[in-house]
Amino acid sequence: MTDLSAFADLDLDRARRRGYPEAVFCAGKTESQVAGIAAEMRTHPEVVTLFTRATEAHAAAVRKELPDALHDEEACLLAWPPTPPAPTGGPVAVVAAGTSDLPVAREALLTARYLGRHADLVVDVGVAGLHRILGHLDLLRRARAVVVVAGMDGALPGVVAGLISAPVVAVPTSVGYGAAFEGLAALLTMLNACAPGVAVVNIDNGYGAGHLAAQIAAPA
Repeated sequence: MTDLSAFADLDLDRARRRGYPEAVFCAGKTESQVAGIAAEMRTHPEVVTLFTRATEAHAAAVRKELPDALHDEEACLLAWPPTPPAPTGGPVAVVAAGTSDLPVAREALLTARYLGRHADLVVDVGVAGLHRILGHLDLLRRARAVVVVAGMDGALPGVVAGLISAPVVAVPTSVGYGAAFEGLAALLTMLNACAPGVAVVNIDNGYGAGHLAAQIAAPA
């Protein structure tokens, strides 16, 4: 039996203290460590647990302990219990500039849903064809918070922020050619957005973006 205290000290009180549970970042953890955490969470079904940045090996280890856990392979994310809580608060929209940005966008989408928000996904609406984002304005303007995920030049969050009243959570991705510097170019573009109301999270940090959007859209 794995001795959990040798590598983890789970913050099981975080949901009561902050309103949102702790997530398990799988990258850098061994399969046995992830399995040990999953086994412990099995005894706490009242706590929604997200396992982020999970490889196939991590996923297999989690599902050995939590066979019914949801596994979204594209988002590299597992969730347990498998059914998200009933949504409360305002809606969240998640926008992916390109198909290559979908893994990060889906991580944000599922995070928002499992933290208790209704969330919709809009895909492939990057600035190379601006008419595409204009076709989704009704959905975006109904949202309490909008996550915009983009690589390459990272210009889409500023465009969206200029069209809606809700806060925009911008997520640069590591998608792009050499001068994109694995997301650094998109990050700098987003930090320099001239439209107000744009908050920027780290490169490829879909979880952080979904979490912030869920907080913004929380019930009063």
